[in-house]
This record gives sequence, C-alpha cells and structure tokens, in this order.
Amino acid sequence: MAFRDTIRPLLGAALGLGLAGVLLLPRLAAFAEEAPRRLPEAVTQASEAPGARVAVFAGGCFWGVQGVFQHVRGVTGAVSGYAGGTAADADYNTVSRGGTDHAEAVAVTYDPAVIRYDELLRIFFSVALDPTQVDRQGPDSGRQYRSALFPQDAEQARIARAYIAQLEAAKAYAQPIATRIEPGAAFYPAEGYHQDFMAQHPGHPYIAANDAPKLEALKQLFPERTAPQPVLVNRPPA
Repeated sequence: MAFRDTIRPLLGAALGLGLAGVLLLPRLAAFAEEAPRRLPEAVTQASEAPGARVAVFAGGCFWGVQGVFQHVRGVTGAVSGYAGGTAADADYNTVSRGGTDHAEAVAVTYDPAVIRYDELLRIFFSVALDPTQVDRQGPDSGRQYRSALFPQDAEQARIARAYIAQLEAAKAYAQPIATRIEPGAAFYPAEGYHQDFMAQHPGHPYIAANDAPKLEALKQLFPERTAPQPVLVNRPPA
C-alpha cells in the first residue's frame, strides 16, 4: 500500500496545522534523495515532426510529476495514470497493492516547436525525481513507483537512451541511474480525484513535504521554462 495512504490517519491531525504541522512530522532520513540540480542539455537532440506529441514519464507518485509538467512552457496537457500492465487492473486500489505491472505515470502532451522531448527529459531528471532509487521514490516503495520512461516511438527511445548514457558518462549522480526504458506500454488515465492533485490540494501534507519542493526547484532552476499558470486537466468553467 502506498506510504501516503498508510499514514493518512496520522497526517489527518496535521491538516489543521498546515505547513507548520507538516514540518513537525519526521522527514524520514532513511529516504534521503539526490538533490535537484540543473543538468546539462542533451547532446543528442530530438528530431520531431510538427504538431502535438505525447511523452510518458514515471517517477514515483504521479501527483508531483504531473504538477511539475503542468508548469512547463510548451506542455499543453499532463494526465496522471498507469503505464504498463493491462486495462483490467488499471485502477488505483489494485495498482497501489503492487501486484500489477503498472507504474504511476504521467502522459505529457507537448508542442515540439516550443520544447523538444530531450528538453522534457532534462527537466524530468533535474527536478521531478531521484533517478537512482530502485522501485521506490522518496517514502513510497514498490514496483509501481519505479522510475521509467515509456517511449511512444523509436525517436523517443533513441533520445532517452542517449540522454541516460550522457548523464551516466558525466557521473551526474553518485549512484547508477535506475530509470528504465519500457517501450510499447499502454497508458491508462487515473481516476478523476487524482488529476490536478497538487494544484487543488497545495496544503496537503504529502504535497507540501514531497512534491511542492519539486515545483519550487523547477521555478528556481528553469525559470525560462516555467509557465506562470498550470495547464489543468479539470479546468474550471469559463
């Protein structure tokens, strides 16, 4: 079961305290992560045809990954969901038990005229996750929280392999990169209550402790890539 669910009763008491309550909670030093950093640009750049493209990223809990990409210029949509596995068990209760082949993931729709796939990869590895963790991310543990890329075509697979090799050669991290490349996997959108979770619940203890820092890192490290307002799935009526 997801860490954020197992401690929900405990965190409930902190909700009324807001961020101050979160800061009183133990940060679980055993889950120390690589710090965000502005990684180098990709040497191998993507060659993509004009028009909207989709890229799928998995980096632990999809709340934070979605929240980061929703604030990236050139991204026109970001949907939380489950990559891999089958449609029959692509639901939160089943996936969170860890018995399926799914990963919590985010399908990102983007305009390659504004931001290429290799540039999305740079942001992903820089601020959205710690790619050295194996089958976990921060406090969440299980194969459903693995770090993975799900290329939608041969070009994305080529660029993903090249950028990971570049980071490894540069020894960007103290430990090996554990991010997997898994082409050919299907993507299934998650339940509605998971969409736009960071935007809708900024004071949620899990968001404040684990995901808000990722968004802040995006703003600080890539100000030129940060959009002032998120692109939401559940947009309010005009």
